[in-house]
Amino acid sequence: MKKLLIYAAALALVITAAAWRNESAADDGWIKLFDGKSLNGWKAAEHPATFTVADGAIVVYGERAHLFYEGDAHQHNFKNFEFKADVMTTPGSNSGIFIHTAYQEEGWPSKGYEIQVNNTHTDWRKTGSIYAVQDVKEAPAKDNEWFTEQITVQGKKITIKINGKVINEYTEGENGRLSSGTIALQGHDPKSKVYYKNVMIKVLPD
Repeated sequence: MKKLLIYAAALALVITAAAWRNESAADDGWIKLFDGKSLNGWKAAEHPATFTVADGAIVVYGERAHLFYEGDAHQHNFKNFEFKADVMTTPGSNSGIFIHTAYQEEGWPSKGYEIQVNNTHTDWRKTGSIYAVQDVKEAPAKDNEWFTEQITVQGKKITIKINGKVINEYTEGENGRLSSGTIALQGHDPKSKVYYKNVMIKVLPD
């Protein structure tokens, strides 16, 4: 009986290890920045009440504010990476995803680039724009529908995909803003309501 129990315990360990390896392989290097339940690892500036969590998503709705990732993943300092999030805009809403940025107490983040989230807001720069640098004029997604926004930074190049389709590619010159930094989500104005879920990043080699 004792040998049987030892065998069963060893088998359980093997199965657990195999499951862990399979899960890791399936993740393929992707790191969750948002746990789907709380804003642990994130720090809001200016108007923290703009950011809440409901039904597994970050809800952005309120006064201008920015939510910065300040968690443990790579000391919240990313250089080359793939970032992706499922996003849903509501009619007339505006938001954005900042890359290579840094926490600041108020105002629009001064470091890095903003990747636009806007399908029907009056601002003509639509989802996937590298804001005021290389802009997209036609919205590649619809309000009230989830879409995946993916941002890849490799060296001096930024590539943006919406639902797997490349809609913007930009290679910066000598005086560009790419260096390294964290990710931030934007609360644009009190009339804008935008949702983010499955917020993930994969670090790429330098």
